[in-house]
Amino acid sequence: MSAPINTPTTEIFRKDLFVGKVAFVTGGGSGICKGMTEALMRHGCDAVIVSRTQSKLDEAAKELEAATGRTCYAVAGDVRKPEDLINAVQKTMDKFGRIDIVVCGAAGNFLSPVEHLSYRAFKTVVEIDLLGTFNTIKACLEPLKASGNGVIINVTAALQYSGSPLQVHAVSAKSGVDGMTKTMAVELGRYGIRVNGIAPGPIEGTEGMSRLMPPGMEDGFLDSIALRRMGQVRDIEHATLYLASDAGAYVTGTVLVVDGGSWFAQNGPLGMGLNMFLAKGKGNKL
Repeated sequence: MSAPINTPTTEIFRKDLFVGKVAFVTGGGSGICKGMTEALMRHGCDAVIVSRTQSKLDEAAKELEAATGRTCYAVAGDVRKPEDLINAVQKTMDKFGRIDIVVCGAAGNFLSPVEHLSYRAFKTVVEIDLLGTFNTIKACLEPLKASGNGVIINVTAALQYSGSPLQVHAVSAKSGVDGMTKTMAVELGRYGIRVNGIAPGPIEGTEGMSRLMPPGMEDGFLDSIALRRMGQVRDIEHATLYLASDAGAYVTGTVLVVDGGSWFAQNGPLGMGLNMFLAKGKGNKL
């Protein structure tokens, strides 16, 4: 028997929770981070979403505004380029005059054994996930300090907490993000800025899940999750609202793992399946 699906965020949190605040979200135009953006907006926040393709961002912004009644501003930019983020922050300040919440969610991933992983592919993932997180926080730092109670949420993973095959690139990058989260929490606490991470587990219906699910493992996959169900984007939305709100006012330097208890079962059927996949010598290249 699987654990019950959780209730809508608006039945748990006040709808005016973030009125007057502005969120800056990288990767906010799609997937989990789009859901995180929508959750913040449904509770009164205005938002800026940043990704590389302006046309896709514009479409996502329209959808988010229609769903929430709040303002969503789309700014194209590559998180690997500091100048793009500095530009996006300046445009945000010109439009809204503030940044209160920063979500670092831009990421890239795929399955590949290390022997088939190119130098370029490893570097690209580290640059997007790790360097991109640093660049985003650095560019947003002054507005966050001015906010007086700024919040940073780094979207990380649980892969690095065990030996996850086919994931050396993502594990290396996300380990760095976790360390950055703790160090920045210590340094930025004096400004009232809280820095935390969210580590999503297997989230149903996302592009990441379609990329990372080994072929033929769908049927046995739920056996590797303690709660015996796939995660929903809503699960990550709940975690976002908790960490961004005063409910998490005394929480900083923490990574909240939202995975139904799957990371510590990596040596179960999922781990076995990944090792079988690895033994076949398959992998993706970037």
